[in-house]
Amino acid sequence: MAASANASTLDEVKKKGFVQCGVNTGLAGFAAPDSSGNWKGFDIDICRAVAAAIFGDGDKVKFTPTTAKERFTALQSGEIDLLSRNTTWTETRDTELGFNFAGVNYYDGQGFMINAKKLSGVTSALQLSGASVCVQTGTTTELNLADYFKANHMEYHPVVFEKLEESYAAYDAGRCDVYTTDQSGLYAIRLTLKNPDDHAILPEIISKEPLGPAVRQGDDQWFDIVKWTLNAMIIAEEDGITQANVEEMKNSDKPEIRRVLGQEKGSKYGADLGLSEDWVVNIVKAVGNYGESFERNLGQGSPLKIKRGLNQLWNKGGILYAPPIR
Repeated sequence: MAASANASTLDEVKKKGFVQCGVNTGLAGFAAPDSSGNWKGFDIDICRAVAAAIFGDGDKVKFTPTTAKERFTALQSGEIDLLSRNTTWTETRDTELGFNFAGVNYYDGQGFMINAKKLSGVTSALQLSGASVCVQTGTTTELNLADYFKANHMEYHPVVFEKLEESYAAYDAGRCDVYTTDQSGLYAIRLTLKNPDDHAILPEIISKEPLGPAVRQGDDQWFDIVKWTLNAMIIAEEDGITQANVEEMKNSDKPEIRRVLGQEKGSKYGADLGLSEDWVVNIVKAVGNYGESFERNLGQGSPLKIKRGLNQLWNKGGILYAPPIR
């Protein structure tokens, strides 16, 4: 059974002076330490944004690297306050494991990568019958893989690893024909292979993978803080509030912008969360709005150069949507 939060997570976080955030052990663009040992990435920004909302300082966070198998125990046991580790929101995780997902920060889907030199002529996952497939255990990826090959009456030989690094190292060493994970992860991992240009990502997307931050059930206030931190980043992008102009935007004559930035007379949106009224200002100062974080870590400003796709705002052709602050 999952452990419920017994006391206010916010109080405990304030008492210790930082947010303990569970992250990936190393996935370029999402969560990985740089050459100086500083954690960077799209999921890292969620952790920093929560810290900024609480403390007004995005550096008030410590990171716990977790494998796919370890991450849920770490959250259930209270070792971490928040899980921000490219984790798919599923019914089982929401109910049986006792978590609450605070929203979707990346709409993804599972794909396949092959060594195009080794498997020349393969242009579709439907040509992979009989292949050996490297996959990380304890993931929805492992389950989707089995479903896809069974549904298409194909055989495969799973080569299973607990740790992400082990799985793609084995693929790079030629121990399997195919590597499968979320498509964003394929782009990130391809950059780390010995000869990235030799590897092709096949066109099939075989699953829905709504990735998002998760917390333990039993503490609605903490759930609200994480949920509205993510929502605030999305709303800031909708309203054109950026790291560069957030101070200037406090003087906007647009009611919504003034409300979001805590400038509306008598408002107590921050207080209702247990935060100060400039909580959104602090989030944007620390990590930028959603679009800024995406472009810096995953988009054209990053080595991954992933297109926004479904992760574009709802009013620009995507499905990214946040309820209003009011």
